[in-house]
Amino acid sequence: MSPGVATALADRLGPGGWLPAGDIAAHLTDFRKVFTGSALGMARPTSTDEVAAAVRICADLGVAITTQGGNTGLSGGAIPSGDRPTVLLSLARMHTIEAVNAARSTITAQAGVTIEALQQEAVAADRLFAPDWGARGSATLGGAIATNAGGINVLRYGNMREQVLGLEVVLADGRIWDGLRALPKDNSGFDLKQLFIAGEGTIGIVTRAVVRMHSLPTAHRTAFAALRSLANLDELFALARSHSPGALSAFELLPEIGVAQVVGRYGIIRPVAAVADWYVLLRFSGADRIGDNLLTMLSTATDAGLVLDAVVAETTAQEDNLWLLRDELTATRSFGGFGVKYDLAVPPDRIAAFLRTASDAVEHISPGSLPYAFGHVGDGNLHFTVLRPGDDATLEADAGDLRAAIDRIVWDFDGTISAEHGLGRELRDRIAGQKPEVELELMRRVKRALDPEGTLNPGVMLPDD
Repeated sequence: MSPGVATALADRLGPGGWLPAGDIAAHLTDFRKVFTGSALGMARPTSTDEVAAAVRICADLGVAITTQGGNTGLSGGAIPSGDRPTVLLSLARMHTIEAVNAARSTITAQAGVTIEALQQEAVAADRLFAPDWGARGSATLGGAIATNAGGINVLRYGNMREQVLGLEVVLADGRIWDGLRALPKDNSGFDLKQLFIAGEGTIGIVTRAVVRMHSLPTAHRTAFAALRSLANLDELFALARSHSPGALSAFELLPEIGVAQVVGRYGIIRPVAAVADWYVLLRFSGADRIGDNLLTMLSTATDAGLVLDAVVAETTAQEDNLWLLRDELTATRSFGGFGVKYDLAVPPDRIAAFLRTASDAVEHISPGSLPYAFGHVGDGNLHFTVLRPGDDATLEADAGDLRAAIDRIVWDFDGTISAEHGLGRELRDRIAGQKPEVELELMRRVKRALDPEGTLNPGVMLPDD
């Protein structure tokens, strides 16, 4: 089987289209180095027809396919498990931006295009491609669609799902569904593209997409504020949203323990003199006087006792430094070592209560361990991690109890244990505690209908029956 599929794919995809297993070690481990798998090799098609041909070859030979974008996910969904013969399929050579239509405010692009490239193309057309997060330079359009990625602009523009107008998808039997319609309104039956968004490559491989662009704001102003107390978070968020309706485009929560690490590593001058347990990084976007509105809002927040101190970036360099504080907060970069990691979401107005409850549970189960959290307050998305610097063994011993307790707390707060990175291999079994059985059964029926042989990304997203 292995020589047969390798020969067939190499012949069909041509030079550079097939890499043997010995040449793809870097693609068989996720960037956190938590998940490692094995594959017969990597298929690297350059067109939708080549993707379809590769799928047909694998289907005929009974070989599974795992599709990989930028390999920046946190759930292991792009790493083949190795439980059965598998080909890793990369769309890295499908990186063409095919059309930019300023009149329609759309971009048509292949799935291997990076998020950063789409952002740059939109700016060149005096538009904005809204999705944005730290891995923008390596994360791909296909991966973002497969996981319904979010980022810092979800508050104003929504997740990836809200950006997608049309898709082209290769199905598990090698057929191509052309759904590249760019209509804002189309009520001609089931909206099939929604099945593939957040589908993690389990029922089809996204090869091309039509995505929205938005009007490019004429001005952005970013501020950094030291919270008097985490209890003031909800009130500050409500004030920021109401002060200039529609202007708030980002509202991020940052912990002092993380800010201190980033300040020390990069030699950044602290934005404000006040040292607090928690900070907020917020951005107003809109007309030229948006900075005055932001200053007025911060003045009101200070007078109300919600913040200890605040600063508004006056230059691009200052703004870049503020966002560097946010982009480099990843716990493993700051502290290293083992961590019990979450990319979760709870209702935004329950973030403070959730953090208190989860932190109490951590102290009860693993005394001395460090709860570490930051994230997108506007949409309730928190990156929550439990760390124990210098004592991985104790934390690993406590990890099972911690995960079980935190999972239950998330659900008790009407939240989800998967906000942005999908279920992948890490969360596929644990999600059964969140979803009713009828919902899981509906998901399995969709999988069986579109991929009856289980060719696409086996072992990902769906828990076993």
